[in-house]
Amino acid sequence: MLEFDSFIVFFSNIQFFSIIEFLGTFAFAISGIRLASAKHFDWFGAFVVGFVTAIGGGTLRDLFIDVVPFWMENPVYLWATFLAFIFVIIFHKQLVRLNNTFFIFDSIGLGLFVVVGVEKTVLLGFDPWVGVIMGVITGAVGGMLRDVLINEIPLIFRKEIYALACVIGGIVFVVLQMLPIPLIANEIITAGVVILIRILAVKFRWHLPIIKGE
Repeated sequence: MLEFDSFIVFFSNIQFFSIIEFLGTFAFAISGIRLASAKHFDWFGAFVVGFVTAIGGGTLRDLFIDVVPFWMENPVYLWATFLAFIFVIIFHKQLVRLNNTFFIFDSIGLGLFVVVGVEKTVLLGFDPWVGVIMGVITGAVGGMLRDVLINEIPLIFRKEIYALACVIGGIVFVVLQMLPIPLIANEIITAGVVILIRILAVKFRWHLPIIKGE
């Protein structure tokens, strides 16, 4: 009975992890497609930007930890991007009216992908500090590639609290993992911390010091 219960818990964690990864892909894809539409990209260009935004960080992470990039093993992430594309087309007018649309979906994607990056790396046996770095890469690199493709200065290099939110989220995950709390609770708390930091940083204009030139 105990072994069966352990299996159920493990299966539930795997399922929830997949949901997080799917939702993160969907949210990041929307942020990319939304910005591409603002730059007047055509449908194909907008889809490419959305897909690169969604899979860029996870691809680099998987290459670093020497596993097959996640999206190559399951077409669901391509479908998630397609659904995000359809979502933007259908609700384009509503998304345009909401000035914070990009920020909302970008923050959600960031929080969810930090969880995915740290958890996947740590479960493969890497040290916690490596997991934190992979969490930052998973969360931030897709957005960086998105900004490069649409000819903007990457958000991670601006004064906004962005990568630092990923670092804090990664640390929260590895610390909570040492405590006797369910993995699902850890995932929710970590994602929530990253999203909350992003919201508060923008609301109260928190930022790191800027290096000044001559």
